[in-house]
Amino acid sequence: MSSLFFLLFVLSYFSLKKPFPFVTAQKNSIIGNTIDANKWITIASTIVSSGGNFEMGFFTPGNNSNYYIGIWYKKLSIQTVIWVANRETPVSIYEMNFAEFKIQNGNLVLLNGTRHIIWSTSLNFSTNSNTSQVVATLFDDGNLILSNGDSNNSRNHLWTSFDHPSHTFMPGSKFGYNKRTKLKQALISWKNANDPSPGPFTHEVNMDKYSGQGVNMWNHSVIYWNSGPWTGNNFTGVPYQPNPMFNYTYVDNDNEVYYQYNFLNPVLISRFIMDFDGQTKQLLWMDSTNDWNVFYTDPKKVCDVFGYCGAFGTCNELSSAASVCDCLPGFTPKSNEDWNLKSFSGGCMRKMGLKCGNFSVVDWEKDKFWMQKNMRLPANNVSVIVQNEAECEKTCLENCDCVAYAYKNGDGCLIWSGELLNLQQLSQDNANGSTIYVRLAASEFSSNKDEQQKQTSKKLKIAIPIGVIAAVLFLSCVSYIYYRKRRSAKIKENTTKSLMQNTEGEAELIDIQDDDKGNIEVPFFSFESILMATDNFSEQNKLGQGGFGPVYKGIFSGGREIAVKRLSSHSGQGINEFKNEVMLIARLQHRNLVRLLGYCIQSSEKILLYEYMANKSLDTFIFDRKLCMKLDWRKRFEIIEGIARGLLYLHYDSRLRIIHRDLKTSNILLDEELNPKISDFGLARVVEGKITQANTNKVVGTYGYMAPEYAIDGLFSIKSDVFSFGIVILEIISGRRNTGFFHQEEASNLLGHAWRLWKEDKAMDLVDQSLQESCNKEEAIKCLNVGLLCVQEDPKDRPNTTNIIMMLGSENIISLPRPNQPAFMTRKCANNTSSSSATKSDVVSNNELTVTIETGR
Repeated sequence: MSSLFFLLFVLSYFSLKKPFPFVTAQKNSIIGNTIDANKWITIASTIVSSGGNFEMGFFTPGNNSNYYIGIWYKKLSIQTVIWVANRETPVSIYEMNFAEFKIQNGNLVLLNGTRHIIWSTSLNFSTNSNTSQVVATLFDDGNLILSNGDSNNSRNHLWTSFDHPSHTFMPGSKFGYNKRTKLKQALISWKNANDPSPGPFTHEVNMDKYSGQGVNMWNHSVIYWNSGPWTGNNFTGVPYQPNPMFNYTYVDNDNEVYYQYNFLNPVLISRFIMDFDGQTKQLLWMDSTNDWNVFYTDPKKVCDVFGYCGAFGTCNELSSAASVCDCLPGFTPKSNEDWNLKSFSGGCMRKMGLKCGNFSVVDWEKDKFWMQKNMRLPANNVSVIVQNEAECEKTCLENCDCVAYAYKNGDGCLIWSGELLNLQQLSQDNANGSTIYVRLAASEFSSNKDEQQKQTSKKLKIAIPIGVIAAVLFLSCVSYIYYRKRRSAKIKENTTKSLMQNTEGEAELIDIQDDDKGNIEVPFFSFESILMATDNFSEQNKLGQGGFGPVYKGIFSGGREIAVKRLSSHSGQGINEFKNEVMLIARLQHRNLVRLLGYCIQSSEKILLYEYMANKSLDTFIFDRKLCMKLDWRKRFEIIEGIARGLLYLHYDSRLRIIHRDLKTSNILLDEELNPKISDFGLARVVEGKITQANTNKVVGTYGYMAPEYAIDGLFSIKSDVFSFGIVILEIISGRRNTGFFHQEEASNLLGHAWRLWKEDKAMDLVDQSLQESCNKEEAIKCLNVGLLCVQEDPKDRPNTTNIIMMLGSENIISLPRPNQPAFMTRKCANNTSSSSATKSDVVSNNELTVTIETGR
């Protein structure tokens, strides 16, 4: 890919900030260049390639207290990591003395302090395979190769680190896609300089033949750079300039597509990274400076990286400040620690909450717009037909979803809802600059309440001498203001009283309307506006009933349809679940998660407002003999993949690590195109950092979907969500409820029935009869295999969501792990028409158990 690089003379003009600093274990002993049955890596040992170029062992990046297994350059003065194994599952400092990286049953595995496998190469071997000769060798090109026999013979290779890169692309390795195994060699950025967990930026080969070959860069699900197709010498999107130092290869055939580069001068040291700032960088080591120098970057400017400064952040390459990113007025960084590390993708949050929809506020408290000139407008606007700019402002002001607007003579009125992404401050003479107006709380403006009150008082003093009529008008105004203030105070008092709850034995006073509102990124709606939109919660507008309460269709200003969820007084859920959902889902943005649009609290009323899903929930389709005909096999498989992507985001890719705890078909909503969206986060929990498990004294969830370790011991984790997902897969395939399926000759639930068919090699008998014509047999067996893997008794035997995505994308079903007998196979399920609070006899546990009744949402 010679077009991707400039001549060596440009090196002197670029310099890279120091690569990720890290600390390795002290007093290391080198145990050679291999790992085998008798040698493994511990905190006190490493392996080094035969020529001494690379070393592998445990390390801690920067001020991170966790330990990772990685490979780094051995001879350089700046130690630089090129590969990390356990990016998502670090070992804590308290476990390090017992952690081991070794070969076990033919696989490379990482054992934590409790002897559990937290990372593995996950290869499948037949029961009669001889794995005693399996060895892992670290080579001088930085490649770790697991082989069965002679590692120099490629036929013996079982697994290589080059095929599973992290953020670095090394000379001689392949960057591409294996069409037969569906293995993708993509680069995923670190989260920041001190955190090797997967960041938001990805660099991968473009496999969409309709949009042209080449390579893409992504920020989560948004593409922001493409190289264009390969011409034979270069990519069309990158200027071609020959370079005598490198040899480039681009291959696209029936088996694979990949790009590869090599040095013609073996003395030079180079690497290619997907950096945490969203730029790909070609780096060359300079002995003269003892440092890495940037040889090439794309995109050339960081402001061309989509969402580089995150939500409500502005990118300004003209600024003289130390950072090119800043928050909009009225906003502050969500993580000062990330911003100090020059990782800005987390974005900004409001300092003060908005008042839109709250009719109890007086004029000087109402939201206003802050004008920002010479801006590159953010992405994802909606065009509105208006007569003039004043009407554009009014349209945005009256729509509580609208966070900003712009009016351009050529484009008319543009409005934005949700997060503002990709803002850039341009120079005054830049013809592409526009003016945008961002909604802020009134307190963010200099013309604040006190000033307004002074002005009002001054005007009233002038008006009093006019006469008795003016005095009466004045007293009326004062009385009205007094009445509104008293009414607002009364609402606050009632709200505070209604939010006094006991949470797992601890009394907690929650005032979401005031104290927390500044941290909520969705608007507050008045109860009056909701009554109007739902026609006083009429039965004609009722969409369904869930564990939280009834759900209604509401039509708000402008004809926008919104789903209105109202907390029922008979609900097993309460204000804690309500607050949890408001505070949690407002921070989540993904195509497979339902979007929260607003909330309302007034006296005993607690209401959530969501985007309206025209096709309601997944269970209304798959369990209905007529509606199920609308979901052919292709659509059901896409729904399974969509749910998996949503879970992957919750478990690993979101700003918070979320465990849903109530995943089921009735909590999967379908949009107009039948795309799935995970909903109902009232029972969800956030776990800190890299923690993947927690426990609770109150078990909540739905019979038939709860993992055994959760129902019995109160232990919930990302693997308990995986168990629920496995049940959902089986229900989607079969069109039958797990708890509603009964068979005279076998276990009393769908799970036991599926396992029996799997053992008898009759997997296709489980598939819904409505799918007989459209069903892809191999995909169906693959989904059943994955579903049964997800419901294993022991959580550590279940795949994580990353592995689930890979398995669903694999076309080689033979290579998938074989499941063991699932959990709950022969146990009776509780009657789902009973009370939502189970008795102690329902489960073998001392935990308090709350179970949701399965009904339509």
